[in-house]
Amino acid sequence: MADIVAIGEPLFEFNQLPGQTLYRQGFGGDTANFAVAAARAGASVAYLTSLGDEAFGRQFLDLWDREGVDHSAVTLDPEAPTGIYFVSHGPAGHEFTYRRSGSAASRMRFTEAFAERVAAAKWLHASGISQAIGPQACDAVFAAIDHARAHGTRVSYDLNFRPRLWPRARAAAIARATIAACDLFLPSIDEAATLFGIEDPHRLIAFAHELGARAVAVKLGARGALVSDGEAIHEVAAMRVEPVDATGAGDCFGGVTVARLLAGDTLAAAARAGCAAAALSTTGYGAIDPLPRREEIRAALGIPTGADW
Repeated sequence: MADIVAIGEPLFEFNQLPGQTLYRQGFGGDTANFAVAAARAGASVAYLTSLGDEAFGRQFLDLWDREGVDHSAVTLDPEAPTGIYFVSHGPAGHEFTYRRSGSAASRMRFTEAFAERVAAAKWLHASGISQAIGPQACDAVFAAIDHARAHGTRVSYDLNFRPRLWPRARAAAIARATIAACDLFLPSIDEAATLFGIEDPHRLIAFAHELGARAVAVKLGARGALVSDGEAIHEVAAMRVEPVDATGAGDCFGGVTVARLLAGDTLAAAARAGCAAAALSTTGYGAIDPLPRREEIRAALGIPTGADW
């Protein structure tokens, strides 16, 4: 069984590079990005979802085979599609267009196979998007979290608030309940400002701890991250790169940070690796293709080859 289990919605990606009319196919979906990022960083990872029983869904299974992500609990739905999204790039950055309504993932249920993998894992990862795509998926995420808490599996939770997916009041209520049950809360400061009206990362950390989060890692984009283990707060600087596409960078940060926590790093050290990996991921196009591997992250951190990392 895998040490890290992620639950959510994979999305088939079509990415239009600047100055081109054709779209390049790829793979995305926030928790799917997290899962591959963690696997490339050296962790043992499984993914829980439902896919359409069609070409896009089967290509995800092939991807996870290549990346070493266990998908043995994934179900195939013959009556619903795999979600897709399109990315275009312009002067204001990247713009997303989604075709995910009624996706197979939005209909997923918390199965016995899901339960076995959550109970055996050391970490469960979910996100606000996992909860927003539909009531059935939201119920599955909460069932997974309850099962994790009952079996000593730690929970990481990425806020990933998307206003187009659900009303702010419902999103805030769901997020508060989930933050209270998580061991590591992974909000972006911009999303937290939109959802909770909190623009100061120190205030956000205090807010999350008051709700019950054991640790918090606030993603600050090009400024890096601010992390707290409940005892001390650390600023983690971003690594300087020439970014071209930030799709999936926050998910990469989360996946690598949890992978390094699993490896025994402190939260601050894990977040440094997460920031380095997230920066590297922005130097290529697409969500999953540019996610760095362990050796690249090690090199970016200046860790000598052969060192215990």
